[in-house]
Amino acid sequence: MASKFLDNIEFPQDRFELRLSGSGGQGMIFAAVVLSEAIGKGESKNVVQSQSYGPEARGGASKADVVVSSGEIFYPKAMKLDLLLAMTQESLDSYYGDLKEGGMLVVDSGLVTSIPTEEYYGLPCTRLAREHVGSAVVANVVALGAICALTDVVSIDALTEAVLARAPRGTEDKNKKAIEIGYNEALKIKK
Repeated sequence: MASKFLDNIEFPQDRFELRLSGSGGQGMIFAAVVLSEAIGKGESKNVVQSQSYGPEARGGASKADVVVSSGEIFYPKAMKLDLLLAMTQESLDSYYGDLKEGGMLVVDSGLVTSIPTEEYYGLPCTRLAREHVGSAVVANVVALGAICALTDVVSIDALTEAVLARAPRGTEDKNKKAIEIGYNEALKIKK
């Protein structure tokens, strides 16, 4: 819960808050770390990343937040989300209330079935990862490719470089393909 002190802080106009959410084990923390590194390095912006630990790591709704600004970041936690990625129904139910009015909602449409708005981007990240890459493990990377296509928060080159720098050895091709699949599928639905 935000304190009253925060009511007196003026945040930079270009502050952009993202939350990547799903269930423990879906790689949301990995995705947020990679996204933060890509933005910080490739986009020359200030970026802060935070995540939740605890029982979420064992399967409940989990989250990792990324705050981006070209100015200083005085408060490192996301408060009113510009973008919410929900990879499970539980994570959407838990965090939808934090999405600001007019914010972007991106859901894994293969796993999230009850969506409280008609304005969202639905992409079956897990199914696409299984069908095109051969493993649901990279569904988080498919989602990152989609975020890249749907926003201007990070370039595909910076994202690819950051993912490949963190990907386990021997999985570089799968991860690169996952980014491309998410990016291209999101471009289709964006139109």
